Amino acid sequence: MNSPANPVERKQSLTGARLCKHADYQAAYAASRKRQSASMSWFLSVRRDDEVAGPRVGLTAGKVLGKAHERNRIKRRMREALRRHVDLLPAGADLILHPRRIVLTMDFGKLEAEVVRILTQARAEAERVAKATAEAQPA
Repeated sequence: MNSPANPVERKQSLTGARLCKHADYQAAYAASRKRQSASMSWFLSVRRDDEVAGPRVGLTAGKVLGKAHERNRIKRRMREALRRHVDLLPAGADLILHPRRIVLTMDFGKLEAEVVRILTQARAEAERVAKATAEAQPA
């Protein structure tokens, strides 16, 4: 039983905020440009207003990153860093992250800080694009 003196931290989940379909990835790639950071590259695509408003994130880990167990570990580390900061995901946008092999061995604190920095940049970019789109539309 949970007592008020010892509250249990509720884990946030990425379940509803994940890109799942190949077509969603392709649409995001087509509507965005590649951006680089120290340990990953990322793509941001702001969706139209008539689409689902929630943020979505996608992870890719190709065979160039290593064997299956290494790719799985990279994806687990990335998912955990994203799960901790899911509230920073830009609303109404698709974000795709392509980690580099260094993610496998880098300190988790550094990985988490980089993910936060990317999410902050993505949120600012999504807000800028949304504002520009709203100003371009006649009232």
